[in-house]
Amino acid sequence: MAMLEQFLWVIYPYVCLVIFIVGHIFRYRTDQFNWTAKSSEFIEKKQLMAGSLLFHLGIIPVIMGHVAGLGIPKSWMRALGVDDHLYHMGAVYVGGFFGIITLLGMLILTWRRFTLRNVRRLSSASDLAVNALLLLIVFMGMYATLVTNAVQPEFDYRETISIWFRGLFVLSPDASLMREVPLSFKLHALAGFTIFAFWPFTRLVHVWSVPLNYISRSYILYRRHRSN
Repeated sequence: MAMLEQFLWVIYPYVCLVIFIVGHIFRYRTDQFNWTAKSSEFIEKKQLMAGSLLFHLGIIPVIMGHVAGLGIPKSWMRALGVDDHLYHMGAVYVGGFFGIITLLGMLILTWRRFTLRNVRRLSSASDLAVNALLLLIVFMGMYATLVTNAVQPEFDYRETISIWFRGLFVLSPDASLMREVPLSFKLHALAGFTIFAFWPFTRLVHVWSVPLNYISRSYILYRRHRSN
């Protein structure tokens, strides 16, 4: 059991993070031509727009909530005037609201990817795997937030998962902190690190290709050609 804990909560996260970093460097240096989201908008647009809009509207607040919950110690929150009850209300209700939006978006995008024949034909195996894995991550996060927190209200992930997570970045993770963590939270965490290992080899790399140069780029002028 101790060896399994060390693998799941120490070795595996570091392996995923190393693959994430090295994989991006390798992909960028050897395969820039395919550094793209490979859009299927020309095949089907309505479901793509609906699912993408919901997913992106929800995922940004969800990520910010994860950063606050995992990265900021409970004592710091209290010092800022955010007591445990207020934090819990925000995590469950605000986080749950944006989590549901994200989940709805992922359901639409995954349904579209797997059920529309032409979209599925355009999709690679990695596209399908990423869609399924993202759906699992979001679903398990919502299950942990809305169900596990209701069934086990005494569990406080800021006293276990958060401390373990911060330990990873100072090279002193304590695997024993994850021993009594509910299964839904464990699956959510493991799936989250798994997506980091997949990231460099999938269309997810397009996240880093924000077209900031558009802001300062000169306008392109079009003039109508008049024939004599």
